[in-house]
Amino acid sequence: MSAGQFLMQRSAIPGVQAVAACSSHAFARHTHEQFGIGVMRRGAQVSHSGRGQVKAGPGHVITVNPGEVHDGAPIGSALRAWQMLYLDLSVVADAAADIRQGRPQQYEFEHPAQDRPALARDVLALYAQATAGTSPLACDALLLRVLAQASVAQGIHPPPAPRPGVPASVRHALALIDDDPAAPLSLADLAAASDLSRYQVLRAISRVTGLTPHAYQMQRRLLLARRLIRQGAALADVAAMSGFADQSHMTRLFVRAYGVSPRRYAMAAGGA
Repeated sequence: MSAGQFLMQRSAIPGVQAVAACSSHAFARHTHEQFGIGVMRRGAQVSHSGRGQVKAGPGHVITVNPGEVHDGAPIGSALRAWQMLYLDLSVVADAAADIRQGRPQQYEFEHPAQDRPALARDVLALYAQATAGTSPLACDALLLRVLAQASVAQGIHPPPAPRPGVPASVRHALALIDDDPAAPLSLADLAAASDLSRYQVLRAISRVTGLTPHAYQMQRRLLLARRLIRQGAALADVAAMSGFADQSHMTRLFVRAYGVSPRRYAMAAGGA
């Protein structure tokens, strides 16, 4: 793979995206709606995650949980390369229920980066089999083994957008954004929904999500844009429906967060 390239590959497993990358791009803080697990193939990076700041080097297993705010930047001037699998919540839910015989506990990845050679081999084998179109039986067996090894808690309860334990007032403010990310909301709107002052709601949302209200809204708009692009909507329409000022505004934020333009993402998603 050439430098600066992001490649979304066809996956034989429904609900699983396969992405390979080789880049020096420094990602802005962003979130995913899926679970992500992969392996650093070469180079190294430092990243902030909901589980602390970590460094990952060659062979390390890297993970992200749904809704977890994270970023990533190369260590030094060298490129780093990785392969990631992004799993829909339903995929993990079904696998976790099988692993733990239906016990409804929350599933999450505990370590954002760890040196576990056996797990890394299984993740890379799953990536290779999924992208090569290997038999479902082989893919299913590896997927279960990977998730059984990688979890801290077993079973699954998909995390809501606001984390458990968030005060009701803040949940109301976040729900206002979540329900319609494209809406032109003001801090006064969020304050009214939460029965807090503008300063109180600003501090509360920043504390709960790790993002300012505006940054949180931009993240929700980016996630909406990704869904619309995967559904085949035209990019200009996606920008308008997602609440961006225009297509160039969407493109700038998209590249900062994901390292790839909406157009390239659309081309890759169309071939997935």
